[in-house]
Amino acid sequence: MSSSTITKESGSVSSNEGLPIYYDCYLPPNSGAEPLPVVIFLHGFKGFKDWGAFPEACAAISEAGFAVAAMNFSLNGVGESMTEFDQLDLFARETLSQDLEDVRSMISAIHNEQVFPAGSSVDTGSIGLLGHSRGGHTAVAAAAEYAEVASVVTWSAVADYNARWSEDMISDWENKGVTEIMNGRTGQVMPVKDVVYKDALENADRLMAVKRARELTIPALFIHSKGDEAASYDNAEQLYRNCASDHKDLKLIEDSGHTFDTAHPFDEDEFPEAFQQALDYTTAWFQKHLQ
Repeated sequence: MSSSTITKESGSVSSNEGLPIYYDCYLPPNSGAEPLPVVIFLHGFKGFKDWGAFPEACAAISEAGFAVAAMNFSLNGVGESMTEFDQLDLFARETLSQDLEDVRSMISAIHNEQVFPAGSSVDTGSIGLLGHSRGGHTAVAAAAEYAEVASVVTWSAVADYNARWSEDMISDWENKGVTEIMNGRTGQVMPVKDVVYKDALENADRLMAVKRARELTIPALFIHSKGDEAASYDNAEQLYRNCASDHKDLKLIEDSGHTFDTAHPFDEDEFPEAFQQALDYTTAWFQKHLQ
C-alpha cells in the first residue's frame, strides 16, 4: 500500500440545491501528459469519502493510472468536519433521487474543469463509477442514466433498496413521518424522514439498481463478500443476472464482511487480504475497460 507519489486536493461543487458536494481528487505523477480516465467513488449509507480505507484505496486506484474523484453526497449528514455526522437534518432527507442528481452534478463539474487542478489532463469521455453498498446501488442507476459513464464497479452493493425497508420502519413513516436508526459505530440515533421512503417507491423504475441493471450495456463488475453481514451476496448475484451488458463479471470474496475486513478509522500499514483482493479486481477492470 503506497500512495506517496499521489497528488491529493480537496474542494466542493454545488448540488442542484446549492449545497456543497465535498470531494477529494487524486492524481498520479505526470498527470498533465496523456489524458487520464476518470473514476468517481461513491460511499454508502452512513458513510463518507473519508471512511476507513477509502482514501487509501482511491490513492491506489489513482496510482494505477486514473484521475479519481471521491465525493460526499450533499445530504449524507457529514459537514466540514468530513468525518462527523453533524448535519442530521440533511441526513434525514437523503433520497436516492438526490444522490443520483449529485452524481450528475459531479460529472458536469468534471466536464467543466471544476474538479481536477488546472494543468491536469483528464479524459471526460472515459468515466468509471465505483460505489460501495448504497453507493453501489446508486452507481448502477447512474451508469444507466448518464451516457458519460463508460464502466461501473460495485462493492457490496444493494440490489433493491425497496426490499430493505423493515415493517417497523414503514410503520414509523406511515404513522409518524420519520423513523430512527442507530449508528452502531458512533452511537448516534439518526432520523430518516418519510420523503426517503416515498421517493424510493414513487421513482422505483428510475432508482432501483436491479431494475436499471437491465439497461446497462457498458462493462460492469459486481464484487461482494460471501460473509457480508449487512447486504448478503445474493444482491450481487441479482445485479449480475439482471445486467444486460455483454461485458459483465461477478467476483465473490470468501470470509470477509461488508467492508472487506476494514474498519473506521483505518490505521494499518497494509490492506486486509479481502480488501486488497477487491481493490485488485477493481483496478484491473478499469484498466481493461477505461484505459
